[in-house]
Amino acid sequence: MKTIKIKDLPEEQRPRERMWALGAEALNDAELIALILGTGTKSESALLLAQRLLKGDGGKSGLEYIYKASLEELANNRGIGSAKAVKIKAAVELGRRIASNFGKKNIIITSPKDIDNLLREEMRLLEKEHFKVILLDTKNKVISIEDISIGTVDASIVHPREVFKPAIKRSSSSIILVHNHPSGDPYPSKEDLVLTKRLSEAGKLLGIYVLDHVIIGNTSFSFKENALLD
Repeated sequence: MKTIKIKDLPEEQRPRERMWALGAEALNDAELIALILGTGTKSESALLLAQRLLKGDGGKSGLEYIYKASLEELANNRGIGSAKAVKIKAAVELGRRIASNFGKKNIIITSPKDIDNLLREEMRLLEKEHFKVILLDTKNKVISIEDISIGTVDASIVHPREVFKPAIKRSSSSIILVHNHPSGDPYPSKEDLVLTKRLSEAGKLLGIYVLDHVIIGNTSFSFKENALLD
């Protein structure tokens, strides 16, 4: 049976031509991944390969699988290999960086909900704990969002020096602490409580106040809303 290649499809069905005609937002996930892959195999077009890839590994599927899969896991898919796996992860990382930075300036934080809206999509699927700091000016406008650490969040790993260094450098008036719980349970651990108190006290000494600490899981937990921050 002859394999149908993308170039064999009518022009209006080819991902590249569809993007030119209708824009990137008109393409489905498989079409976008097919464009990243570039080529398929002898038995599958890039589009069929992308559709199969989106079926995942049985545990995760769709874009969640693409986002969470390691290079090795992607490369082990038939027809992907190391070169295509690198292309996919490069696209995922570029998208993550754009989401992390683009459009987040000139945002004013007025409530924990604003923080949730700002970082939930980026952080809710992360498999490790990521600790970030939102730097704010005197009007609570976001100056930048800084990555501080990846891994277990505790007082020995997240040091006040690393947290306040970018705040001092950018002349931040105040900061908001944010990290995720991969388990999905946003309730703070004992270590979270100790760390928050330690960073809050350090901020008072520096004159850079910790306004809140938000933990992102299936829902979000605000230290300020729950009266756990002086």
